[in-house]
Amino acid sequence: MDNELALIIIISLFALWKLDFIATLLNLKALEPKLPAEFTDVYDAEKYEKSQNYTRVNEKYGIFESIFSLMLMLGFWFSGGFGWLDNLVRGFGYSEVVTGLIFMGLLFTGQMLIMLPFQLYEIFVIEEKFGFNKTTLKTFITDQVKGLVLLVIIGAPILALILWIFDAVPLAWLWAWAAFTIIQLLLTYIAPSVFLPMFNKFEPMPEGELKEAINDMAEKCDFPLTELFIMDGSKRSTKSNAFFTGFGKNKKIALFDTLVENHTTEGLVGILAHEIGHFKCKHIVKRMVIGIIQSAVVFYLLGLVTDKNGPVAEHLFTAFKMDNISVYAGLIFFALLFAPVKKVLGIFGNLSSRKDEFEADAYACNAQDTPDHLIQSLKKLSADNLVNLTPHPLPVFLDYSHPPMLVRLEALKKLRK
Repeated sequence: MDNELALIIIISLFALWKLDFIATLLNLKALEPKLPAEFTDVYDAEKYEKSQNYTRVNEKYGIFESIFSLMLMLGFWFSGGFGWLDNLVRGFGYSEVVTGLIFMGLLFTGQMLIMLPFQLYEIFVIEEKFGFNKTTLKTFITDQVKGLVLLVIIGAPILALILWIFDAVPLAWLWAWAAFTIIQLLLTYIAPSVFLPMFNKFEPMPEGELKEAINDMAEKCDFPLTELFIMDGSKRSTKSNAFFTGFGKNKKIALFDTLVENHTTEGLVGILAHEIGHFKCKHIVKRMVIGIIQSAVVFYLLGLVTDKNGPVAEHLFTAFKMDNISVYAGLIFFALLFAPVKKVLGIFGNLSSRKDEFEADAYACNAQDTPDHLIQSLKKLSADNLVNLTPHPLPVFLDYSHPPMLVRLEALKKLRK
């Protein structure tokens, strides 16, 4: 049974990798050398060729990185690395919770250091080559240090709480799920004002045409906008974005400075009307509720995997060459065992997300009385970010949270009628 379970996990991991590999190859094959007529006003031949090269480089790099990651994990597993590390940290003589924190901390640190060259290559070679990177080595190092500090200050206590609940509390999965949900909602609320400013500067939007237009749109949509910010996104990349934060009657908007520089006022208002549409159509609440329900299922299954008296945990830990059943190692093994289910849930989640994007586009069209401003902004964003305009349907089905741009624009043009 133990070997059978190990074989099932291995086959699942290879099957998932193979599926992603096939999707990548199909995506590369689907690259269309002829520029779609819809984009002739924002692309020239040179820029379109650059966007296709960007897709090729990223897809091929993704294949190499995924092979390396899979081989690294399997090599560590087959060599008895999990059991060796567990025996090492248990030898320190600490409590189960502290031992778990050390075990997971060492695993995370090792993986981070091994994968660090890949991260550096992606930023300072690929993104640099295509003109996106604005991150300096100093900024990169500072970001890593700040991220680690937050992980220790915020992540470690949360993990310790989860480990303690599963080790000492009856109906542990239920209490762990409740604690995780409350903490997640709290962090979502405080992150924009506490954590994000640690990495970026947020300046109040100056008075002028843009601020007035955004406030007018918010008032028209009965959207309780309280603050408008410009974020220094150009500190790290030339790519553009915008996001909303806040609960209840307090909503905040942050626009990347690169977005403000590259778009018209009407286009920016169209983008923001789209984001307002997500709130007005209840997409944010829906996704939050679905996420909470899914996490309940995950914690219930995690309880089965980490139950020291249950048959699942015994076979699972033997399959990973572990002498002792523990909650902290169970978290790692459960992630591998749960991977196929996570992929299926992700497919359904992306399907729902793509539907939400169409609805938010329609809301923005109605709010501006025309789809043209949003269409032009989306086309400009595609060109600025070198988006793949002709993805294959399989990777769209598997991984795209947004509809392909051509499909999205086609739906917007129909709203003119």
